[in-house]
Amino acid sequence: MNEAGTVRAAAAQIAPDLRTPGATLDKVCATIEEAAARGVELIVFPETLVPYYPYFSFVRAPAFSGADHLALYQQAVTVPGPELDRVAALAARHTMVVVLGVNERDHGTLYNTQVVFDRDGRLLLKRRKITPTYHERMIWGQGDASGLKVVDSGVGRIGALACWEHYNPLARYAL
Repeated sequence: MNEAGTVRAAAAQIAPDLRTPGATLDKVCATIEEAAARGVELIVFPETLVPYYPYFSFVRAPAFSGADHLALYQQAVTVPGPELDRVAALAARHTMVVVLGVNERDHGTLYNTQVVFDRDGRLLLKRRKITPTYHERMIWGQGDASGLKVVDSGVGRIGALACWEHYNPLARYAL
């Protein structure tokens, strides 16, 4: 936050790399670097950008999406974990708050998760989508309300919701 109390923020709109494991995370890191060069203090990335949103769930019946689901699981990140350590290091290097949507792998289940890193690289929030929407229920497990909160960051108080959760009055109220 600058002297005037304003924050330079960016909403990143980048396409995931659906073919090369790790390439989407490389693009996220490059985008953070580019934003830092422009003086960005807060950058927000889309829902489950890393490694990619499960687009296959729109076009293939669940009975036929096993291989795609397994590939997504294998490329998903752990929170905390080595893949996201790169993002944390960039947040600290550039004193930038980073909000990133990931597919989180935890004990055999995938979650639609949002993470918030503070300007010193600390993980401030790990929040799982409470109820995946429609076809997403075949991909992700249900989260819980433990992440429905706001956190104090270097740019102010921040909370996170994903997709249809913005239409949920109680989720909005919790934040």
